[in-house]
Amino acid sequence: SFKLKAGEKMAFVGQNGAGKTTLIKLILRFYEPSHGEILLDGININKFDVDAYRKRFGVIFQDFFKYEFTVRENIGVGNIEMVKEDKVIKDAAARSLADEVIKEMYNGLEQQLGRRFSDGQELSGGQWQKIALARAYMKDADVMVLDEPTSALDAQAEYDVFERFIGLTEGKTSIIISHRFSTVRMADRILVLRDGKVLELGTHQELMENPKLYAKLFKLQAAGYQ
Repeated sequence: SFKLKAGEKMAFVGQNGAGKTTLIKLILRFYEPSHGEILLDGININKFDVDAYRKRFGVIFQDFFKYEFTVRENIGVGNIEMVKEDKVIKDAAARSLADEVIKEMYNGLEQQLGRRFSDGQELSGGQWQKIALARAYMKDADVMVLDEPTSALDAQAEYDVFERFIGLTEGKTSIIISHRFSTVRMADRILVLRDGKVLELGTHQELMENPKLYAKLFKLQAAGYQ
């Protein structure tokens, strides 16, 4: 059991299979709890209209889809009603740093992506992730959820993306999953999961002073950079 405060940036941390993505999918109502409940402002989330509830979230998962559409359409699926609004599309692209990718496109926003079409252009893993991340910025969502969306980026690029994310989502509630602790420590608080249960919860400093799983994983990763 835990509380995520309005306006807070919380990171979910844990080894593979700990339940991080499952927890997010429960929050988004992709799964229904087998027991217990999830509350929004004290109200069980099952009492909200599901479509209206989900519109409050901007989400990008690690296994996002690479649509062989145009750049505009790839970004616009994050808020399909705004797909023809250049200003909204370009703003989302700038926020995710996808504008750097678009500058390299011969046809800009109208560039066809993917090799299925003769005029299609394939992207690198990191470029696809920036395009996909722009989808999450398409909504003026109350809650932003990033589930390892930058795993194909190098450490510096991921740090830059998340540093920008923290600045751009000031005052918004956010959930972040990342295996890089340089990113995780940017969060206001860190939730450590093990076997589907809350093991630790606190700031980076608090968790480092408590020699449990978080401190162990942090030191193991830090040793690899020394």
